[in-house]
Amino acid sequence: MKLPLRTKLTASYTAILVLAFASFTWIADYGFQHSIDATVNDASRADLASIRGVLLRTVPKGPAEVSDELSEVAGLWNGGALLEVTGAQGSVVFQSAAFQHLDRPIPEALESEARFATANLDLMQYRIASQIISAGGQQFCVRAAVPTEPFDQALDRFRIILKETLPLLVVLAALIGYWLSGRALSPVNAIIQTARRIGISNLSGRLAVPRANDELRRLSETLNDMLGRIELSLKRVTQFTADASHDLRTPVALIRASAELALRRSRSAEEYRETLTRILSASEETTRLIEDLLLLARADAGAAVLHLRPTDIVPHLETAAEETALLAAAKPVNFSRVVPAGPFTVALDSRAIERLLLILLENAVKYTPAGGHVSLELINEGDRARIEVRDTGIGISESDRPHIFERFYRADVARTRDSGGSGLGLAIARWIVEQHGGVIEAQSTLGRGSVFRVTLPLTEQRQPSPELIGVASW
Repeated sequence: MKLPLRTKLTASYTAILVLAFASFTWIADYGFQHSIDATVNDASRADLASIRGVLLRTVPKGPAEVSDELSEVAGLWNGGALLEVTGAQGSVVFQSAAFQHLDRPIPEALESEARFATANLDLMQYRIASQIISAGGQQFCVRAAVPTEPFDQALDRFRIILKETLPLLVVLAALIGYWLSGRALSPVNAIIQTARRIGISNLSGRLAVPRANDELRRLSETLNDMLGRIELSLKRVTQFTADASHDLRTPVALIRASAELALRRSRSAEEYRETLTRILSASEETTRLIEDLLLLARADAGAAVLHLRPTDIVPHLETAAEETALLAAAKPVNFSRVVPAGPFTVALDSRAIERLLLILLENAVKYTPAGGHVSLELINEGDRARIEVRDTGIGISESDRPHIFERFYRADVARTRDSGGSGLGLAIARWIVEQHGGVIEAQSTLGRGSVFRVTLPLTEQRQPSPELIGVASW
């Protein structure tokens, strides 16, 4: 049977408390009994010492003097203490009447030390100390009995008190523990109730954070952080889906419209060729968009893989520069490059780096008006290589700059869908840079142009073997 946590806590607390009380009772009872024995034994030793003094003083004076002195000393003892003194062959020198009613034998006395035993004398329990005492050339066996009844009664009363009060204390403590555990777990119940109300439709809800700086507060804060991340992820997925649907709808609609118009009536071969050209162009755009979406989806799922190998990055810069020169000449835009002689060895994926460079250079050409200037430069920073792509284009506003690496983001003015593209290029560029252990950043002034900087770590030329780092198959 599954019990509530509150009940389990109370049961555990009660069990521990019962064990603690039982241990306390046993220790207290043992300590009390030991204290009684020690007290009585000390009293018996004092009685034996007084008898020794009497015997040493009176034995030389004769038996009558010994008997009288012992009788007088025994009469002075407080608390009902008894005395028995026997001589040679067990002859009784002095004996209190109660010694005639022993219920068990008393151990033989020793001369070196006192021996102790517990026995009943005349229906009362006594602690009897026995010892051999030598006096006047004779040996006497002396037994001093001290009653333990007052101590036993005190111990019995103590035991009764424990038996009557400890169960009540356990029950009371269990009830208090149950109440306290309920108080302690009430924030957990509040967390459960709030968590049950939070769903896909209201992920903006958050848990109440307790004032106390304890584990429950940290739990609430952690769950709120998790809900925040889930909400942000869901919003990004929703936005990603909406933007992908929007971007896919345009070329698909163009393909369908072109095909429908071509089929409405007979057309010339030239008109059919123009229609097929538009369909092919739209299909290519759709294919690129789908490939970009698949790449980012695989990257998000951790299923993409880049094969990083120590490679000189200079040839890749030269290849990208040659393709960009053709694009710039067609616009026309002035293009220049400053690429020092290598090698600049970077652990890189060749296809990924080329795609990164083309994304940045194509964007620079696309958003730079005719007659403007685009440049590519490679700079050695010691243990890092910095790639800069500059343009004198339309620039990016300060409000848009923090978002340009987000998926499907386009600035309201500077970059619109009329300029073409899917809005995924810079998002892919950032992902490629991050997988290479680098950093990408942008500086821009609206109407004056932009600078994109990519910083990559250099590695030693003599890298023994390629390194495989997990993240898109190209």
